[in-house]
Amino acid sequence: MRQAAGLLHRWVGLFIAGFLIVTGLTGAVISWDHELDEWLNPHLTEARVPGPALPPLELARAVEARDPRVRATFVPLSVEPGESLAIFVQPAVDPATGRLYEPGYNQVFLDPATGEELGRREWGQAWPISRETLVSFLYKLHFSLHMPEVWGIDRWGIWLLGGIAILWTIDCFIGFYLTLPPRPAPRRDRPAAVTRQLSRGTWARWKPAWMIKRSGSSYRITFDIHRAVSLWTWALLLTLAFTGFSLNLYREVFLPLMSQVSQLSPTPFMERAPAPLHAPIAPRITREEAVALGQAEASRRGWAEPAGSLFYAPGFGLYGLRFFQPGDEHGAAGVGPPLLYLDGQDGRILGRQEPWVGTAADIFVQAQFPLHSGRILGLPGRILISVMGVVVAVVSATGVLIWWRKQSARSRVARRRAAMVPAPGE
Repeated sequence: MRQAAGLLHRWVGLFIAGFLIVTGLTGAVISWDHELDEWLNPHLTEARVPGPALPPLELARAVEARDPRVRATFVPLSVEPGESLAIFVQPAVDPATGRLYEPGYNQVFLDPATGEELGRREWGQAWPISRETLVSFLYKLHFSLHMPEVWGIDRWGIWLLGGIAILWTIDCFIGFYLTLPPRPAPRRDRPAAVTRQLSRGTWARWKPAWMIKRSGSSYRITFDIHRAVSLWTWALLLTLAFTGFSLNLYREVFLPLMSQVSQLSPTPFMERAPAPLHAPIAPRITREEAVALGQAEASRRGWAEPAGSLFYAPGFGLYGLRFFQPGDEHGAAGVGPPLLYLDGQDGRILGRQEPWVGTAADIFVQAQFPLHSGRILGLPGRILISVMGVVVAVVSATGVLIWWRKQSARSRVARRRAAMVPAPGE
């Protein structure tokens, strides 16, 4: 059993190590994505003209009028003083080809007081990397590896990393098991009382696994770092692994599994099949109508927060209206603000999502991103996740180094033995 677990831990670890080094280091950086982006790109994120802001939905229409190849799909409905208005866009369908345009950007920054365009960029652009796209490049690399669209599907990287996260989750338990001291096997020449006494000293034999022997050889120190750091951070490593799986394979695997355990409140994204990538669903009601209908419903429900942002999901043909005060878009403990879904064809209210409200399954699902990002603990949580990103990379790299050192030692022994074997005829 232990030998099989060791082999599985070795080869699964080697297979996923490179992926975990990349996701660990990028995760350590993107915990501070907004702050880094603002520091690197003040020419995009800072307003230039003081004064009252123009209506954001009016500015969104102006963006579409300037470039008919795009449609605004995310519009903040208010901005903080001194900040620009960042609108996300998606390509419209080119009637000449029946495929989406390729405008070369998906985000537009506007001065809220004048509507002047401050700049455009492709959020998550793979190449070339510039100061404007660096943070989003790392963010997208973290969850998708920038794998390109193939056969009309652009989720290959997301699925791959979701599978890696499943293997990582399983490997967390295997690795933990391997740190436990083996139970002493009964021997005929050993009294049963002695065997029981050896078993009672489990903690004394397990204690070295939690420590790093700094006076040992370089191989021993590397092994101790790999084992001890993994043990001390095991619960956090398991949390990152499991939430990585749940976020990347949310619709494909996680939700079906959760529905078997507890009742899960359906959302429009669960009830509707996505439209083909190059055949998005055009809305029939305007953004202004969607906001008005959503505000009326929120008032009926007694929600006190103002409408904070509006998005449209062309793959599902629905609007989402979030309610929050300016600057509080991450909501309670990072789970997000209250949200209403509206049908893009007739404005019907399709559902809602409220932070920390619902069945046990609903709350567990809501907690996945706050746990993965550390936002569930606020600023200390984000710091912790940054540290854990480095820990993931260190544990993965030391695992590979341990294997490489062992392989090198085996190769040296094999060469020595081969040199000692006499040639035929000698």
